[in-house]
Amino acid sequence: MFNMKKKALIAAAVLSTVFFVFSQEKLFVETLVVNIEVPVRVFDGKRFVDNLTIDDFEVYEEGVLQKVEAVYLVKKQKIERSEEKKKFTPKTARNFYLLFEVSDFLPKLGKAVEYFIQDVFYPGDHLTIVTPVKTYRLRDKTFEVLSKSDVIQQLRGILRKDTLIGSADYRNAVKELTGLAKSLTAAIAQDGTDANPTNKPDDFGMAAYKDIAMDLQLTMYTTLLSKLENLRYVNQEKLMDFTQHLKLEKGQKYVFLFYQREFIPVVEPRILNQYMNLYQDRPDILHTISGLFDFHKRDLSLDIDLIKKACSDSSISMHFLYITKSPQIVSGVRMEEHSEDIFSVFKEMALATGGYVESSSNPEHLFKKAVASSENYYLLYYLPKSYKRDKKFRNISIMVKNSNFRVAHRLGYFAN
Repeated sequence: MFNMKKKALIAAAVLSTVFFVFSQEKLFVETLVVNIEVPVRVFDGKRFVDNLTIDDFEVYEEGVLQKVEAVYLVKKQKIERSEEKKKFTPKTARNFYLLFEVSDFLPKLGKAVEYFIQDVFYPGDHLTIVTPVKTYRLRDKTFEVLSKSDVIQQLRGILRKDTLIGSADYRNAVKELTGLAKSLTAAIAQDGTDANPTNKPDDFGMAAYKDIAMDLQLTMYTTLLSKLENLRYVNQEKLMDFTQHLKLEKGQKYVFLFYQREFIPVVEPRILNQYMNLYQDRPDILHTISGLFDFHKRDLSLDIDLIKKACSDSSISMHFLYITKSPQIVSGVRMEEHSEDIFSVFKEMALATGGYVESSSNPEHLFKKAVASSENYYLLYYLPKSYKRDKKFRNISIMVKNSNFRVAHRLGYFAN
């Protein structure tokens, strides 16, 4: 009898606990209040417009006009002005991420780092630098023990070293590919008698392929192209992980991506056609050559729309700084642009966050313009009408009434 009562009490306790949890969850869903924060940058030409009021803004979510609860004008870290129908506590601490996807260290990259430490970075800011080798986080108390000059020198040294080390395989692959392309071209032009007929210095190791059969050279060329593809592969999973990491960061998030223009040495189509005629009796070689015609079109296989939404949901300000350079002049070889597809991906990501996109051969100049376009902004808050936690993406559109101003903001958010 005692055991039955004891079991009944235990069962009742378990049931009451279960029902308590469920009732709490139901209550939470019914009373859920979500306020959406949107950093907004407004420009008249290139000039940031800093005299707008809360009544100047119109916010639409999925085409439906929303009620703006508060607007704060922020310059760098400081709230300069606020208008509140409901009080908020904006987080204006700045988290900077400098991402360097480069194969050559340029002196102007060092100057960009110097400018950032001297003129942009303030106490309370956080800095993360991602080089071709690893990720570095600046310690909060760094400037208590080191001068700005010391920090600049260390960061410049790290960036130079990691660029040389991290891009060594890529640069070597391009060099080998250039030598092969020269050798394959010269063999057709000279009937294979001399891989370096002018006896000029062989900067690309072309002579190393002189005694290698042409069919094997074609196979080596294809293998090196595959290697280059793997070295500069854009990994969607890593991009998504990065956006999720940023979403957990408190405060404002600024991402500056330095990406260097790519060229790869290619064998001219007319040369490949001559090899196809030469190897009519070798189906294997014909198959290899046929693949080369389309090989240079990189298949990224990325879900661009998902990546854009993930970046926007993380509420970051992403800026794509495309470092241009002139192609190397190599006799007998065509240096082909190989980053236009990557350019379009990162451009879309930046625009989805309301960020800056520009190209120049001077990364310091690019960086200064990107910083200038991002350091002043409005923080706008609104309460979505009929909010539902359904994990769907909500598109946001913000405009300034009665104006032709350019308004930059994030694309939207996931209702999670």
